[in-house]
Amino acid sequence: MARAGQVKSSAGERLSDRIAVGVLTRAFPPWLVDEVVAECGRAEQRSRLLPARVVVYFVLAMCLFFGQPYEEVARLLGEGLQGERRWRQGWRVPTTAAIGRARERLGTEPLKVLFARACRPVAVAGTAGAWYRRWRLVAVDGTTFDVADTSANEAFFGRPGSGRGQGAFPQARVVALAECGTHAVFATTLGPLAASEQTLSRQLFSRLTAGMLLLADRGFYGFELWQAARSTGADLLWRVKKNAILPVLQRLPDGSYLSAVHADTDRKRRANPVAVRVIEYTLGPGGDGDVYRLITTICDPEAAPAADLAALYAQRWEIETTFDEIKTHQRGPKLVLRSKYPWGVEQEIYGFLLVHHAIRQLMHQAALDHETDPDRISFTRSLRIVRRQVPAQAAFSPRPTRQGTDPHPG
Repeated sequence: MARAGQVKSSAGERLSDRIAVGVLTRAFPPWLVDEVVAECGRAEQRSRLLPARVVVYFVLAMCLFFGQPYEEVARLLGEGLQGERRWRQGWRVPTTAAIGRARERLGTEPLKVLFARACRPVAVAGTAGAWYRRWRLVAVDGTTFDVADTSANEAFFGRPGSGRGQGAFPQARVVALAECGTHAVFATTLGPLAASEQTLSRQLFSRLTAGMLLLADRGFYGFELWQAARSTGADLLWRVKKNAILPVLQRLPDGSYLSAVHADTDRKRRANPVAVRVIEYTLGPGGDGDVYRLITTICDPEAAPAADLAALYAQRWEIETTFDEIKTHQRGPKLVLRSKYPWGVEQEIYGFLLVHHAIRQLMHQAALDHETDPDRISFTRSLRIVRRQVPAQAAFSPRPTRQGTDPHPG
């Protein structure tokens, strides 16, 4: 008798080899998953109940249908084939224990590499709301995820505390770069709660390029971090604290002024200055609201007038909305990541980000097709559509395929 998940057709092919994940399988095609699995040394030496490629798709499906039991997610993956009568025999779903062991064999690295290979900024020249003049608008920010309350997770990630005691769950800290106009997350890293957003963000700057304008809130500014981001060739527009020392070196016609920032060791001597332009404004009724101080690498006011940059800074909130899409709508409000060990937490988080990127790619294409701003398309509705497609689509076979090869031609 065939083992669970290994029921075969008359041609000897396993149903588990043809599991599909609808839109997600198109975003992360089998040839790419195969390359990543091989690159990470996870390719099977023998036939397994749950091959590595299938486990990658299972993790994605688990993060698409978060909160559903393992076995229910596995059932959804095979449902489309049986519903369309592409398989004559039933499929006995792998047990929760078998799925857990398969996730552990897979580990975290394939999901991280898949994210690095597949997740890029998606805006094109015609994407509404993604650009300011020649700059692609991107933002950096951080968030936290509640993780399962286990000794392993607490030891690795740590638990938040306050004057009222410790938090209910350990938390993982995540920092990301996202494209403001499309909400596509294209770089991320995570670590324990004790790791600061500034420390983690430095690991992301290799994904910045010339032609980007990076927005950041006042919690990120530090001279060394500013220099690290600036060295990538990207331009920067960061808010700084009100007590930052920014001497007026030259007033500019648009109301901004040129100033300089220094390393801590050079500040008293005003040595080794780095030129910045400062934009100051107040938000609130009657001019009594919060004072905003922005610094930028764009020192020419004709290239980017102060009023434009002040308005653009509001785009930084798009990354906050991105985190809300992932944590509130995709994961579910107040739900806790299920993995009991740090490797599983990391695997889950990368799974969430991969799924979110695939949905945002779909939304971006729909916006282009209808010549509209991606912000006018509902993430929640798009998420529902993608979820409905999984049991209805079985368009790709997770059997080994070559790049660019359609496993089901015609």
